[in-house]
Amino acid sequence: MPTTPPARRLRLGLPRRVFSQVLLMQVAIAAGVAVLATGLFLAPLGEQLDDQAMRRALAIAQTTAAQPQVAEDLVRTPATPDGPVQREAERIREATGAEYVVVMDRRGVRWSHTEPAAIGGTVSTDPSQALGGHEVMEIDDGTLGRSARGKVALRNAGGEIVGAVSVGIAYDSVRARLIHAIPGLFAYAGGALAVGALAAWLIARRVQRQTRDLAFSDISALLAEREAMLHGIREGVVALDGSGRIRLLNDEAQRLLGVGGEAVGRSPDEALGEGRTADVLAGRVSGTDLLTVRGPRVLVANRMPTDDGGAVATLRDRTELEQLGRELDSTRGLIDALRAQDHEHANRMHTLLGLLELEMYDDAAEFVGEVVGDHRVTSEQVTERIHDPLLAAVLVGKATVAAERGVALWVSDGTRLPDRLVDPRGLVTVVGNLVDNALDAATATPHARVEVELRAEGRAVVLRVRDTGPGIPPERRELIFTEGWSTKERPAHRERGIGLSLVRRLAERQGGSATVADAPGGGAEFTVVLPEALDASAQEPALTAPPPGPTAPEEESR
Repeated sequence: MPTTPPARRLRLGLPRRVFSQVLLMQVAIAAGVAVLATGLFLAPLGEQLDDQAMRRALAIAQTTAAQPQVAEDLVRTPATPDGPVQREAERIREATGAEYVVVMDRRGVRWSHTEPAAIGGTVSTDPSQALGGHEVMEIDDGTLGRSARGKVALRNAGGEIVGAVSVGIAYDSVRARLIHAIPGLFAYAGGALAVGALAAWLIARRVQRQTRDLAFSDISALLAEREAMLHGIREGVVALDGSGRIRLLNDEAQRLLGVGGEAVGRSPDEALGEGRTADVLAGRVSGTDLLTVRGPRVLVANRMPTDDGGAVATLRDRTELEQLGRELDSTRGLIDALRAQDHEHANRMHTLLGLLELEMYDDAAEFVGEVVGDHRVTSEQVTERIHDPLLAAVLVGKATVAAERGVALWVSDGTRLPDRLVDPRGLVTVVGNLVDNALDAATATPHARVEVELRAEGRAVVLRVRDTGPGIPPERRELIFTEGWSTKERPAHRERGIGLSLVRRLAERQGGSATVADAPGGGAEFTVVLPEALDASAQEPALTAPPPGPTAPEEESR
């Protein structure tokens, strides 16, 4: 059975769109201001018109009283409708447009009036102030109705007060002037309201474009979603304003950069210090997937400018991926070395088989002893000088890889390192990176050789790695420690230009240094100093003296 949908309720209230609400509120404000301004103008306008009418009446009265003939006629002639005082008063009234001009004696008896029948009668209002020599301005009711009045004393030639002059301006004319001014005032108010409405519409249109015609509830929901997204994603987000200052840092960006909320409002240089990371965030380094090192972390940064002149930068943590890439490189090197060892082992087995078939048993025994002794001597020489198992294992493995690549890896006679490293993994990273770079540089050079020296000086560890490669020009010796800089071809599984940067960062994090110089006899010599790499609380075991002889396997001919 079909059901009828419920009827929609009529909802009254403010519109939902930001554009409509802003327009409505601004038009209401403009209308309110126009009405208020009109009322504030009308209120004093009536008082101003009253004051102008009273002053005009007083001026006419003063002009009338200033004529000596009027005072003389008041004294010499009786109060009659056709007397000289009446004629002069009517002439002045008609000339000035006043409602009445009344001349009275000291008793208040009229000598002139608009209505001749009122001549000789007493005035309806108290003339004592005017007869006392005071000027009077007032709005009052009389026999002719409500009027604006001005009264002055009338004096003879000797200055004696002989009467008074009272002049009235019809109040209806004052009210008519006020009413006449209202349409013009409303016209101005309407014009101002129209201009205000147009300005409100233009502002509302701008707000509409900037808010994409969204409702306030939509904007609130977007802000809530934005906060949840920024603080929930596992990618650092840094927003900068038009002046290059940080205006937003999500939780992941604070973790990756090692800063807190105090960085907001500061430039990248102020918040992070000078370096490649600050250069990338500030836009001084351009490109995509830019590599940078911040503390122990390898970061990949991308920066996108915004319409307001600012920018948004995203940061991804590539530390584990870089470590996996380096482990993959090491694994591939070991696989290559094992493949070569397998090939060499097959050759040796064929040689041994031939000696046995030829019944050259003594030669066969001597051959087996030499082969086994070479590998045993290499491992023993490394472990006798380097007591940390991780570091010794790395160097033994690197020696095998070096032999496969035709490079002799030597451990210097001066190498002495006890088994009390504070951070053995960090030192393994430093040694592995430097040896790998040295092997790359020395490969395919005449008499290729890499020499490693590790020694303890108090709590400090000094590492030197020398190679017989082409060396590093002086102008590039600082550049090679920059993140992302490399002369090697980029492999498919990771980025280049990170190893030496990590070496320097690991050294500096422990208060040490990493430098490069020319090696004696040619090539490059890298020196890393780690001031507090050894644990002072542990007892240093006795180091056995190394046996005489070479400290690394001689290259085998193939």
